[in-house]
Amino acid sequence: MVGQEGYLSGEYVILEPLSMDHLPALSLAVADGELWNLWYSRVPHADDMKGYIQAALDAEQRGEALAYAVRYRESGAIVGCTRLCHWDQPNRHIEIGYTWYSKSVQRSAVNTESKLLLLSYAFETLDVIAVEFRTHFHNEASRQAIARLGAKQDGILRNHQLLKDGTVRDTVVYSIIDSEWPEVKSNLKLLLQQYQPQ
Repeated sequence: MVGQEGYLSGEYVILEPLSMDHLPALSLAVADGELWNLWYSRVPHADDMKGYIQAALDAEQRGEALAYAVRYRESGAIVGCTRLCHWDQPNRHIEIGYTWYSKSVQRSAVNTESKLLLLSYAFETLDVIAVEFRTHFHNEASRQAIARLGAKQDGILRNHQLLKDGTVRDTVVYSIIDSEWPEVKSNLKLLLQQYQPQ
């Protein structure tokens, strides 16, 4: 699963270490569905992609994150972004976030396999004891997707963040802990089988 130079490879996707070389492709990917218009998410506008990538690279330099561009094997196209972030190394805790995908690959194998690759890397290589997920209270699609992975809801942080449009975000926090990982891994592999031709 872990390839050369930090690539994470699966049957459907390749997670490539994020770089400025991905700027044109990510700007195209985010325009598929105009994802920045989702008021409850933090997807960058195509015009803001350079700053978005730079912020991710800066977090990597501080040892807080590992950011990836998501390449869909079927088309060869870059279709989104994801990140291992808020890495608390002393406490062996990390978050998966900053995830978005082009509209055309949503509800495909892309998210399931990307999460399998990231979770495998977090638990089996980085040796974390907990992986966290956070999302907006009103982002029902994200909440369902996180629960479908096998994560358990830890709680809701009320009035957690002020958003750019002036609204206040309640953040729902989920996690998977190391003792749950073997069962979650098996379930994700089963979920992936539904995308394979019979």
